[in-house]
Amino acid sequence: MADVARPTHEDPLAAAASEVVGGPVGDHAAPHPWWTPVRVVLAVACLAFVLGMVQKSPCVATNWADGEVRYAAMCYSDVPYLYTGRGFAELSVPYSDTGGRYQVMEYPVLIGYFAYGAALATHALSGWPDLDERRELPADQVFAVLGVAEESGLYFMVTAVLLGAVLLVAAYLMTGVHRGRPWDAMLFAASPALVLTGLVNWDLLAVALVAAALWAWSHGRPVLSGVMIGLGTATKLYPLFLLGALFVVCLRGRRLRPFWLAAAAATGSWLAANAPAMLLGLEQWTVFWTFNSDRGADLGSLWLVWQQAGHTVTPHLVNVVSTVFFAAVCAGVLALGLAARRTPRVAQLAFLVVAGFLLVNKVYSPQYVLWLLPLAVLARPRWRDLLIWQAGEVLYFGAVWLYLGEFTASGASGEPDRFYWAAIVVRVLCEVYLMAVVVRDVLFPWRDPIRADGLTDDPLQPVDA
Repeated sequence: MADVARPTHEDPLAAAASEVVGGPVGDHAAPHPWWTPVRVVLAVACLAFVLGMVQKSPCVATNWADGEVRYAAMCYSDVPYLYTGRGFAELSVPYSDTGGRYQVMEYPVLIGYFAYGAALATHALSGWPDLDERRELPADQVFAVLGVAEESGLYFMVTAVLLGAVLLVAAYLMTGVHRGRPWDAMLFAASPALVLTGLVNWDLLAVALVAAALWAWSHGRPVLSGVMIGLGTATKLYPLFLLGALFVVCLRGRRLRPFWLAAAAATGSWLAANAPAMLLGLEQWTVFWTFNSDRGADLGSLWLVWQQAGHTVTPHLVNVVSTVFFAAVCAGVLALGLAARRTPRVAQLAFLVVAGFLLVNKVYSPQYVLWLLPLAVLARPRWRDLLIWQAGEVLYFGAVWLYLGEFTASGASGEPDRFYWAAIVVRVLCEVYLMAVVVRDVLFPWRDPIRADGLTDDPLQPVDA
């Protein structure tokens, strides 16, 4: 117990909150024989998953068919709508040529594989319904076939259960990234953002792979870390940015071999994951890349505010400006890493890079907060700062559904929704606040909760020359 960091001893907010249960743990307190920190974190993660399901229950009760409920109750999820929208009701294989009958899956391949696997389980649980009738109908009429609506709801439940298991894996790995600090993972498991957005899409898959990559790196396994980064990039693009953080710390320590091992492993695992889809239908596989390149300003982005304020915003403009800004962020992180007194921690640099990417991205969906969550928890494990940041996320989560349901502005009037604009700006400012705190910790390492001595480095991280 003495070797485990105690949140109530080092986190002022945790210490204050502990007063309702008797105050901070005593110096001579004996650990519970069964309720270890890891088990407590996993139990809280289970509770978060249950609360996430409860939050979606109004939509579940209507089989996701009530368009007003999904916004009024803020229970929307992409998952059940893609059951028919991408052909899973007919077991259409993702990235295969459907002759234009269904829109091609616009997500990276591991999400496509995962979604198809959940569809197979749904069909099995439904008694393998006859698909011939569905295939003879126009695609937009499949949902009306007897039993399909119920299957769509079951598909969400199957996906949710699978993602619940993924969440537990992520939480378990988070407890082991920093030796002696398993309680930091509680900031992940008890996150309000996790409860609200964990089941909006399949992003938890990438979150678990990022947690696995950070765990492997911290345990001196750069090849395994690279494999997880490659698989993460085959799930969502952003795990690729972890390689930038690894490069900075390895360059700073003049030991690039671990980086090259991780980069090679990431490339290999990414290719292995993508090869089946590329062979199945190369044109369909490229849809993810073309879709994101061609789309314009979308939900949650500062670009949308600028566009709705009356300015011209084209996909080309967004692509160019976002690329230049992101390149500047990467250059800034490199300069920060090389100029800091001590080698920064990987999670700190990775958080700054991913946050910089999201700030000017053309779309900033509510569930994208999950991209930052494990990185933020490891970069700045303090309740106060993380709750300030997530307050902005919770505000935006509510605002986006009110906006889509036209509850805060009349779509017929054509007036812009300034409440939604304000929510976007507040969300960005809260994110910038957390970025500023992390930058401060890098520049003044004794302010870093994990490096209060000003000296401690990540395991495997190259030692300053």
